[in-house]
Amino acid sequence: MAERSTAAVDVADNSGDEPLTAKADQSTSDGVAQNRERETDSEEAQGSGGTESPGKASPPELHSGHKLARRYRLEECVTRLDGFSSWRAVDEKLRRAVGVHLLPADHPRARSVLAAARSSALLGDPRFVQVLDAVEENDLVYVVHEWLPDATELTALLASGPLEVHDAYQMVSQVAQAMAAAHREGLAHLRLTPGAVLRTSSGQWRIRGLAVNAALRGISSDTPLRTDTEAIGALLYAALTQRWPYENDAYGLSGLPKGVGLIAPDQVRAGVHRGLSELAMRALANDGATASRHESPCTTPEELVKAISEMPRIRPPEPAFTAPPEYQRTTYQQGTYGRPAPRPGVTQPVQTPPPPLQSRTGKALKWAVSALLIAALGLGSWQLADALMDQGNQSDNTNQTHTTDGNDNNGDQTRPVNQIKIQNAQEYVASGEAQAPGDVGKTYDGDSTTSWRTKKYNDGPKLAPYKPGVGIVYDLGSAQEISAASIGLRYAGDHTTIHLYATDSLSPSTSVDGMKEIGSVTSSGTTAKVKAPKSVKTRYVLLWITDVPQAPADGYSSAGYKQAITDVKFAG
Repeated sequence: MAERSTAAVDVADNSGDEPLTAKADQSTSDGVAQNRERETDSEEAQGSGGTESPGKASPPELHSGHKLARRYRLEECVTRLDGFSSWRAVDEKLRRAVGVHLLPADHPRARSVLAAARSSALLGDPRFVQVLDAVEENDLVYVVHEWLPDATELTALLASGPLEVHDAYQMVSQVAQAMAAAHREGLAHLRLTPGAVLRTSSGQWRIRGLAVNAALRGISSDTPLRTDTEAIGALLYAALTQRWPYENDAYGLSGLPKGVGLIAPDQVRAGVHRGLSELAMRALANDGATASRHESPCTTPEELVKAISEMPRIRPPEPAFTAPPEYQRTTYQQGTYGRPAPRPGVTQPVQTPPPPLQSRTGKALKWAVSALLIAALGLGSWQLADALMDQGNQSDNTNQTHTTDGNDNNGDQTRPVNQIKIQNAQEYVASGEAQAPGDVGKTYDGDSTTSWRTKKYNDGPKLAPYKPGVGIVYDLGSAQEISAASIGLRYAGDHTTIHLYATDSLSPSTSVDGMKEIGSVTSSGTTAKVKAPKSVKTRYVLLWITDVPQAPADGYSSAGYKQAITDVKFAG
């Protein structure tokens, strides 16, 4: 049996999988704008099939029930194309569904597929579908990846119409942020089609086929940044209009009318959000077509993320209120319960209800309550008179008069809380890699459904084996008196330990040990309250996490020790 080599996979946060439009074995210099492919690309879709292209190397003759590495049982072939095949399979060891790409070891693209899969697996970003294994064995090369049974392709979502404006905004925001993170690590997608973008049941958007799908088809690009950026623009265009932004039909969507060129989404369909329409054009048209709108083009995912952040935030629609049904009085026919109904024409006498009876017990109770009330009034009057006499005696003994005005503070009154507005924030990395630097703004955007999250750790709640801690530095705009803070947490658990430190800038020049601590707390709920023993005046505050709870699996990563921050508020 041939030697078996396996990709190292970070159990914490690995991911990776799918791209947009580019022709196989063709290097493109202007990205998606030149792509007009008509190929059905649902090779990783749950439940669609493909056909083999003539003249290509045939994939290995495999069938349902075949096992790879005595572990992965093939169930259904969903794509057979260009000498490779893609399958839905079952990992019998972990008892879960997985996806598998298969191609012969002597396939001309086998080496590049293995390299792309291993690079994708090491990215560790949960916004991408996770690569679980990359193996060469028995003259076969296969790549195993996550299978998301609860996720729906963008292709399927658009079959019933364009996305609601908030869903389109969330899609382009999350996809652009994910691709910006991938490009910072030197990874491109190059085949970011509607079939590569999935929405999970929790509303999170995930991307599959990062680097791998392009490698399977031999796709490359001299300008990968522009290629992926235009692909994101095409996805947003399709989400807003239910049309593909080129002349040819593709992915179940109709193309634009021939000869009219690229026109803005708000000119294709009435009611399209103007800001998102301009954003799609900035990503798609890099040849001056957007000059009339006085907007510069976006040529990288990073520029697209910046453009999105400068837009006014699009809020989710208000939930529709369903009025309760009107109350309907129920009437009962006489005779329903055993008594015969009167014959037609017979008038029934109306019975007069008997007068209410007052029992001896009721009278006694009334007298008892009255007596208690009289006694209580008498006792209260006596205590009031006694208190007034004592007050008079104290006044005579001291011979002092105290005059109060409206500015005196009563010791029992609570001092008013002054909430401090956060102006800016930046992730603080003491050692190792950052957690989610693009999401720090979500901790003070006023939306409790968004969050900044830590990576997942495996060896316990304390982060010390990996790093001293993780956190975010907040800029309050000017020096403020800090006396308390409220931190919203995504996961409740055994404990989350949070410290607040006063520091000198968004990028502190000293380590945490050299900063002045404002306060700390260990919380097991979803809100952590920090109260400072004494208020501290500072402009920059470091929120520092040293312990995280055991948390369940979600749309970002599998179960493990992790935490996410939703809302941060400071008070003076």
